[in-house]
Amino acid sequence: MSLQSVRDFFAASHLAIDIIELETSTATVALAAAAHGVEPGRIAKTLAFRLADERTILLVARGDARIDNKKFKAAFGKGRMLPAEDVQALTGHPVGGVCPFGLATPLPVYVDVSLQDFDEVLPAAGDVHTAVRISPALLAQIVDGQWVDACQAQASEA
Repeated sequence: MSLQSVRDFFAASHLAIDIIELETSTATVALAAAAHGVEPGRIAKTLAFRLADERTILLVARGDARIDNKKFKAAFGKGRMLPAEDVQALTGHPVGGVCPFGLATPLPVYVDVSLQDFDEVLPAAGDVHTAVRISPALLAQIVDGQWVDACQAQASEA
């Protein structure tokens, strides 16, 4: 169902984006990076937060990024990550397959500037063994994502 909602979203948006389906789990950044043969930073993880004003938001960031509490508070105020059962209920996607596409509930999507370090990233596609290859700019565009700086700066790539 969740994978189908992503397919439906792409079809309704007239997007020819191939969904990669693997036999192996890609439910964590480390598993996804290994399965796709990329560095962990290229995995675009989608995190769900409940803000102090009770809004729920999604934040898409590079896989190896950590939230910077000071930057997060400057952008959103106080917030906390949602428990897995709430994430699945709101997004329609299982934890490990959460993505900003084909959501069960319309949610505002924020895209961390950390993704701009890459020309192509791999977010999940609604299931724990799926992904898509997409540019950060196109990802932000198709989910009406707003760019934000909420993660710690990354050490420069060698």
